[in-house]
Amino acid sequence: MFFERKKNNDFLSINIENLIDWNEPNGEGCIVSDRITKEGFKVGYMYREAPDEDNPDSGWRFLSGNEDEAYMNESSNHSVFSINTICNYDRDIIPYIHAEIGSVYIRTGSNTFEIDDGSKPIFVDKQKR
Repeated sequence: MFFERKKNNDFLSINIENLIDWNEPNGEGCIVSDRITKEGFKVGYMYREAPDEDNPDSGWRFLSGNEDEAYMNESSNHSVFSINTICNYDRDIIPYIHAEIGSVYIRTGSNTFEIDDGSKPIFVDKQKR
């Protein structure tokens, strides 16, 4: 089982349901921008890199799409969660989570993602709670 690393308790409170089957060999952890888990933005940019072999890592990284370089350079602005938890924050990502390592997607509309080829802007949106 994956245990989430929480720095403090200012994450948005959501009900967690088991939404996905994740049985990939390296684990279910993912790195997530606090803009999603604390500020309520939807996932706007997501990519899957080779998992960190020393951790229970899926390789997924989830961002809202409006983080600037200074925000990204501050490690305290990111947290580690189980991928199922992030699916509960934003169910729109569920169809993509089993994509291959190297996959990169951007949100192009309120509920749509496309492969990021660099030709379109990221659609930044907040959750309606």
